[in-house]
Amino acid sequence: MVRGARQPQQPRSRLVPRLTGTVEKPPRKRKSRTEFALKEIMSSGGAEDDIPQGERKTVTDFCYLLDKSKQLFNGLRDLPQYGQKQWQSYFGRTFDVYTKLWKFQQQHRQVLDNRYGLKRWQIGEIASKIGQLYYHYYLRTSETSYLNEAFSFYSAIRQRSYYSQVNKEDRPELVVKKLRYYARFIVVCLLLNKMDVVKDLVKADPVMVLNDDNTIVITSNRLAETGAPLLEQGMIVGQLSLADALIIGNCNNQVKFSELTVDMFRMLQALEREPMNLASQMNKPGMQESADKPARRENPHKYLLYKPTFSQLYTFLAASFKELPANSVLLIYLSATGVFPTGRSDSEGPYDFGGVLTNSNRDIINGDAIHKRNQSQKEMHCLHPGDLYPFTRKPLFIIVDSSNSVAYKNFTNLFGQPLVCLLSPTAYPKALQDQSQRGSLFTLFLNNPLMAFLFVSGLSSMRRGLWEKCQEYLRKINRDIAQLLTHSRSIDQAFLQFFGDEFLRLLLTRFIFCSATMRMHKIFRETRNYPESYPQLPRDETVENPHLQKHILELASILDVRNVFFENTIDDY
Repeated sequence: MVRGARQPQQPRSRLVPRLTGTVEKPPRKRKSRTEFALKEIMSSGGAEDDIPQGERKTVTDFCYLLDKSKQLFNGLRDLPQYGQKQWQSYFGRTFDVYTKLWKFQQQHRQVLDNRYGLKRWQIGEIASKIGQLYYHYYLRTSETSYLNEAFSFYSAIRQRSYYSQVNKEDRPELVVKKLRYYARFIVVCLLLNKMDVVKDLVKADPVMVLNDDNTIVITSNRLAETGAPLLEQGMIVGQLSLADALIIGNCNNQVKFSELTVDMFRMLQALEREPMNLASQMNKPGMQESADKPARRENPHKYLLYKPTFSQLYTFLAASFKELPANSVLLIYLSATGVFPTGRSDSEGPYDFGGVLTNSNRDIINGDAIHKRNQSQKEMHCLHPGDLYPFTRKPLFIIVDSSNSVAYKNFTNLFGQPLVCLLSPTAYPKALQDQSQRGSLFTLFLNNPLMAFLFVSGLSSMRRGLWEKCQEYLRKINRDIAQLLTHSRSIDQAFLQFFGDEFLRLLLTRFIFCSATMRMHKIFRETRNYPESYPQLPRDETVENPHLQKHILELASILDVRNVFFENTIDDY
């Protein structure tokens, strides 16, 4: 999971074990487990002297490659999850050995079946580990093409029923391997929006898009080529680009799979482009550049941190900060329970307004507020605004989705670098609170603004044709929001510094659309609690701009839900 990792410059055959080829001769002297295993296998299959030398060598070579692959794979666990210098060469060696192992078992299957007793679950285990390698390569590089490679191996395991006979082995550990494989496969399917398993899990989405035959349409929320509003010619914006993102989750009442909450999953997708096939990507012009030239990254690198302790979080923050290239941005996304001040303080410093809880080790009241028995101590795993001050020495973009997000309104820009905080509402109307298990409404707006708009409008399903019509109109709204921002004379320049990056530009336009929608929606008058930002946006030029309000009402009219919105927010305040 390390930023700045280049795609492997080697030909595809090095990374794709499905290709055929010869295997380099391993060293002749092999001892310990390989020799012992060979003796056991040979003796169980009959007289050892009766086995032809060629077949004996085949089993020997296979045992060596299998042993070596396990050693290298287990060694991956010892590599630090942060930093970019240590892991690449080790990953390359591991890929090499698994490539040879996979080809070898394909070429010598009959001998291995007869002399080694190779079983289908063992082939499945090799394929599963290759799938894991591709998945972890994706985590460290954020290149979504490697998800497709992981999917191809996981899918083959299922199609070929490699684990179908493990229940007959009378070995409980094999059942555990099978369950772990399914868990990893489901995560990859979720990330790629693939197969029927996604349709089963799409219940986390509050609105279903239906085809004419009532089948569910799986919508992708990654950045498409036409996703972010284009910059007008002559627009003066910053040249910063998003390089690293820390996606942090600690919402106890939220649906999660593996160590990925709904909010983390949605933000992960919001920071990635649509995946492309690995082969086509490697064949694109410019992809075979010199190894001395770092390849341009399609996606920002991401750390996915579920319930990190304060020390863990600070370690990852420091690693990202250290390796952030020049003219690059670090994004921090926090989806976590709020921690509130325990009492009145004589000062109003960056540690006096509370923050968010990144690791739950205390009792939680009503699923949210944190109360401590010892009122004189602050929560150890609370991330305060002041904790992030050291990292504002470089461009920093913060998103806080929490019941105490307003703590980050009290930020101070000490170093003059671009700094923006997008903050969620701290409370929602009662009618929407019951849906919190499906993820936060604020994050849903940042990930899929149309689905969020439909949800707050009381719609639970719609036809694909109407969905596409509304998506096209929403793209027009985003273009107009972009113009409002860049033409504003009173907007803080920090917003424009980030506006040159497609991902950040889309997040900013979606944030303004979210805030404007909530301000016009009748149900949100119950709490009068809306998204805020640091620095503050000029409301009359952005979230309460009459031109934008007109667009929102027109979108509501297309959906026949105009009655749930005020005609003009300014008159109704």
